[in-house]
Amino acid sequence: MNITKESTIGDVVAVDYRTAEVFENAGIDFCCNGNRTIAEACQKQKMDPDKIIEEIKAALSGTKMATIDYNTWPLDLLADYIEKTHHRYVSEKIPVILAYLDKIVSVHGNQHPELAAIRNHFFEGAQELSAHMKKEELILFPYIRKMVKAKQDGSNGISAHFGTVKNPIQMMMHEHDTEGERFRKINELSNHYTVPADGCNTYKATFLSLKEFEDDLHLHIHLENNILFPKSIELEESFV
Repeated sequence: MNITKESTIGDVVAVDYRTAEVFENAGIDFCCNGNRTIAEACQKQKMDPDKIIEEIKAALSGTKMATIDYNTWPLDLLADYIEKTHHRYVSEKIPVILAYLDKIVSVHGNQHPELAAIRNHFFEGAQELSAHMKKEELILFPYIRKMVKAKQDGSNGISAHFGTVKNPIQMMMHEHDTEGERFRKINELSNHYTVPADGCNTYKATFLSLKEFEDDLHLHIHLENNILFPKSIELEESFV
């Protein structure tokens, strides 16, 4: 993999997810803003792009096992995986984390008023994410699966009430941006999920769950923004 300053962040992570850790550590958003080049992202962060490229190459040549190569998966398989793995994870974790947040707000809210803000951000995100996933499951993903089947059958394509697949994709990416920003606020409010000295075990479990939720959301959005969506647009454009 030839990595240069003009390489797109999303493309780099799509080829090997081990590089995501490099961008995470540098404070560079690889999922919602993966369409930027390494040079552009580093300029904004006031970082040396050559240093980032060195760290990326080190990550790729390290002993850490290569991650799953989602970039080679058929689009219908990738859509199935996202739905059955990440959508299911979100749905299962939301009520658990909300219960944790309610408890620590009740017990520690007076000493740590930021907890109420964290709880409100997460609650709003939970509602919007649930609606977002339903739109993908009922509208976008079925259309992607139909396109894959049409290509396999040698068809000239399929039609949809929303016109081109670019329309729902644009909406999904906008909503991804909203959730990415929401979790940046949660991360800041929690001081990067740092449990204060007076934090109880539930406090620790809450922040650990929020951190895991955010990490999963980053991979979730990356798989869609940087792999599934652009390849779906390419597939639609391949029909004659």
